[in-house]
Amino acid sequence: MQLGLIGLGRMGGNMRDRVRAAGHEVIGYDPRPEVTDVESLQALAEALEAPRVVWVMVPSGDPTRETVRKLAEVLSPGDLVIDGGNSRYTDDEPNAVLLDQRGIGFVDCGVSGGIWGKENGYGLMAGGADEHIERALPIFDALRPEGPREEGFAHAGPVGAGHFAKMVHNGIEYGLMQAYAEGYELMAATKLITNVTGVMEAWSRGTVVRSWLLDLLVLALKDDPGLTQLSDYVDDSGEGRWTIEEAIRHAVPLPVISAALFARFTSRQESSPAMRAVAALRHQFGGHAVHQVGPSGTPGQLAGPSSGTGSTPNPA
Repeated sequence: MQLGLIGLGRMGGNMRDRVRAAGHEVIGYDPRPEVTDVESLQALAEALEAPRVVWVMVPSGDPTRETVRKLAEVLSPGDLVIDGGNSRYTDDEPNAVLLDQRGIGFVDCGVSGGIWGKENGYGLMAGGADEHIERALPIFDALRPEGPREEGFAHAGPVGAGHFAKMVHNGIEYGLMQAYAEGYELMAATKLITNVTGVMEAWSRGTVVRSWLLDLLVLALKDDPGLTQLSDYVDDSGEGRWTIEEAIRHAVPLPVISAALFARFTSRQESSPAMRAVAALRHQFGGHAVHQVGPSGTPGQLAGPSSGTGSTPNPA
């Protein structure tokens, strides 16, 4: 089968290699001349035989929307576009409508696997019409892990379902990562456990908390015991926020995923105004001693209770 692939970054480039290794012809386009196979989207369309299948692997939002708009101009009726990026599912229906006006099909596909997908395969969640999914199955089969199709690929539903499923997947990922991180920190904080990495590696086989994420944390700890080479600043790419927004819209409680997202926000604060306010309140109503900021900005000496109502200090 022949595939056009737009976007040859870390994931896109690896996906091109994996699909080619499965025996398919892949013609890739990327603005960077050192990695692209053709010079433009027009050249990509001309290099592919109709009816074409084109996979888009570019950043979500405006870059994807603009790419789809340009494809609507260079492709032909009967062609098929697959958005495999991390688009928000609400973008899928407008993209599908735009392409449908030109007789071009559309599938949205959530892709999980990161930089390991080239060797291990990618988890795929697709949304679209049955006939479009069926047409792209050879490519989905090339990308997914070896084994039964249902263990690495799902036709999640109509247009939008693939990216919605990937959004929820990434929200769950936030919660799992936070739980492992908190467990690591607690064990590292006690003098009782002298081999934190070894304990977490022991969990990776035969225990209920084993997972690929745990394996990756063990690898990170072996490379950098104590994780001293890393900043504690943690970014988020959007899917966690979108998951929580959808939970609010559907009145579905997501306390774990919400807490994991807010923990990432905490990592970006040099100091916490909220926690300073909590300290001030404890000082005022309970008479608890507080740490004053030292000359270098670090916690300094303890200060006693201020003169307030004169009430008896209470714990809080």
